[in-house]
Amino acid sequence: MILQQHHDHHQYVQKVRSLAVLSLEEEYKLAKDWRENQDQKAMEKLAAAHLKLVAKVALGYRGYGLPISDLIAEGNIGMMQAMKHYEPDRGFRFSTYAMWWIKASMQDYILHTWSLVKIGTTAAQKKLFFSLKKTKRAIIQEAQEKDGKQHSDQLTPELVQKIALKLNVSEDEVWSMEQRIASHDSSLNMPVNDSESTMEWMDWLADESDNQEIQIVQRDELDKRRNALQGAMKALNAREQEIIIGRRLDEPPKTLEEMSHNLTISRERVRQLEISAF
Repeated sequence: MILQQHHDHHQYVQKVRSLAVLSLEEEYKLAKDWRENQDQKAMEKLAAAHLKLVAKVALGYRGYGLPISDLIAEGNIGMMQAMKHYEPDRGFRFSTYAMWWIKASMQDYILHTWSLVKIGTTAAQKKLFFSLKKTKRAIIQEAQEKDGKQHSDQLTPELVQKIALKLNVSEDEVWSMEQRIASHDSSLNMPVNDSESTMEWMDWLADESDNQEIQIVQRDELDKRRNALQGAMKALNAREQEIIIGRRLDEPPKTLEEMSHNLTISRERVRQLEISAF
């Protein structure tokens, strides 16, 4: 398989660097054959020619402490996603289009792997995660060049304010992300620091859930209520059932306006039917 990774990423990077670069005409023809005819060989040639791009992007993210081979694998997935959507007739090179998909795939992988607790995948959170260190260095360097003094890389309220303004995020988000980046989360399955013990940190957590007897009683009560609800719903006609489900059971509940539109009746009529059915 053309996208299979070599076990030694150094050898893999050297290998893909030697791959020939496609001319504009060659790339266009391969992309057209793939898009219009689903030509598998054309797809593989187009992908192979851009493996060096994936490797180059992956090396740019090596500072996050993750295996380069994993980043390359994620980048290749992103490249294949780009290939599904690429339209050669729009006039730009595949590498320009694929770059966004490759970076997005690697960044999602880094974000989800970096922390056991999800950091967040909004555009602002991604930008903050991947730009915080660089922005902080740039601001500190600018201050040092201005006053000729050595500045610490520790966050100060003034530095946080400048970073937040530069990246268009709140100051609280800057403080929080700095703390998250400074130290990885620890797994609850890590062993306790005791050479004679096989216990994990998870074993020290107290179970605060209800005991088994209470859980059984609660489950029985829930079953009774569910059966009672089903029996009561059978006494309603189809329109009343739809209103009760939409207004009382759906999450989030539908508005009177939505129900009015769905049933082609007035909002007041929906309200009256809901009260009556309930």
